[in-house]
Amino acid sequence: MKIVRRIGVPPHARGSTSGANCPDVFELSDGNFAVIGTEATAELDKELPPDAARADYERIVIVSRETLVRAKADSPDA
Repeated sequence: MKIVRRIGVPPHARGSTSGANCPDVFELSDGNFAVIGTEATAELDKELPPDAARADYERIVIVSRETLVRAKADSPDA
């Protein structure tokens, strides 16, 4: 599995001056997506609705609204 492309704009285009610790979204060669975000599993796990679950190997991450909004144009329709 490899990163094929960034979905959206790079962090510096969203105002990051250092490029460090910035959320990002990537399309993978298998068609899935990978995200870089702030780890928030401990904080949000108890907030999941009753019909949502998280496997032990999964983590809840926070990605800024701006990151996802700016990624929308690059996201595939299907």
